[in-house]
Amino acid sequence: MRIATKGMLAGLSLLLMSGTSALSTELTIFWAEWDPANYLQELVNQYEAETGVTVTVETTPWSDFQTKAFTEFNAQGSAYDLIVGDSQWLGAASEAGHYVDLTDFVKENGVLDKMAPATVKFYSEYPGNSGKYWSIPAEGDAVGWSYRKDWFEDPTEMANFKAKYGYDLAPPTNWQQLIDIAEFFYRPDQNRYGVAIYTDNSYDAMAMGFENALFSYGGELGDASTYKVDGIINSPKAVAALDAYRKLYGFTPPGWAKTFFVENNQAITENLAAMSMNYFAFFPALINESSNPNAKNTGFFANPAGPDGDQYAALGGQGISVVSYSQNKEEAMKFLKWFIQDDTQQKWADLGGYTCSAKVLESEAFRNATPYNEAFYQTMFKVKDFWAVPEYAELLTQLNQRLYPSIVGGEGSSQDVLDGLAADWKATFAKYGRGM
Repeated sequence: MRIATKGMLAGLSLLLMSGTSALSTELTIFWAEWDPANYLQELVNQYEAETGVTVTVETTPWSDFQTKAFTEFNAQGSAYDLIVGDSQWLGAASEAGHYVDLTDFVKENGVLDKMAPATVKFYSEYPGNSGKYWSIPAEGDAVGWSYRKDWFEDPTEMANFKAKYGYDLAPPTNWQQLIDIAEFFYRPDQNRYGVAIYTDNSYDAMAMGFENALFSYGGELGDASTYKVDGIINSPKAVAALDAYRKLYGFTPPGWAKTFFVENNQAITENLAAMSMNYFAFFPALINESSNPNAKNTGFFANPAGPDGDQYAALGGQGISVVSYSQNKEEAMKFLKWFIQDDTQQKWADLGGYTCSAKVLESEAFRNATPYNEAFYQTMFKVKDFWAVPEYAELLTQLNQRLYPSIVGGEGSSQDVLDGLAADWKATFAKYGRGM
């Protein structure tokens, strides 16, 4: 047995006193496999340099992200300390006890003042309007639009458009202009089409696409407090929104009946459409000449306003939550405190992450940093989201089953379609005892 000397004991004392720098904690953040996760790893490397705490961003393909996350949750496993989860998970994860309640953290650390209000409401709060919070806004995202500047700015096109519609050809500021422009550029004989929109019904693409019309036409999914849907999702404004979305589908390229973010970027890169709907997260590829030969001629705009001036966009993105089964919850809270600081959020934006920080979003530096940042800034204060209740997957499936035949197949009137959806959702909420 080796005898400890005074020097050895002094060294051990110093190690114990130095805390995390000597006995460093390791944190694991779970997220989907995409570029923002890589940017987050770069960001957290700076946290490690500052604190000695090792942070690893573990990723998995989007296709199994939810399954893998909830498998670990249901097993009450401690593999993940934090997770960057979809906003729709808030209800399921919080009601099942998978997320740590961050209400006190949010209030004590000024999160409501630091982040764009709409992002806190939809990434963090559950139930709606309850004042209870389960995550911190992390990766802001929403649906915006790209367009072909060279098509819009061609003198002949501009003259012909004004002669037909009576106003100047420019990025649309309202949905009627969006429809007019889509109609104008719809020329199948030239292999040129007006618009690319979301139509895939395998997950949430169609819902996100339709919501851009629904919310901007002044419609709503329902009342998040009472779960009333009849008379809301099938209101006259909602019906007008579905009519508009169905009309846009008529100006899409051929074979556009199962499309999402990949195809909608291709509509621009492959010279198919004048305008294309997509998440801002996929716009970096459109300003990169190696991935978009039309990069110099690609512009961006926020989702246009509806007929009464309402202007909203469907929310994407995620919040970051502390997993309740983590053995490092105290350190995870320290990390969140670091993450929400203004200088950290600025670094997050500089790396390519989509910050939700109101201060950073409003800065001239951010708004001018890329061709799409101005539209992103405008959008992140005007976002709304799908239902975040535990049964959201059932509600989503019902929406897809009703809307898909209507939008891509022209089946039924918009009123009948939405009346049917209202009945479906009412029954689902009743089954789970909501609004009773």
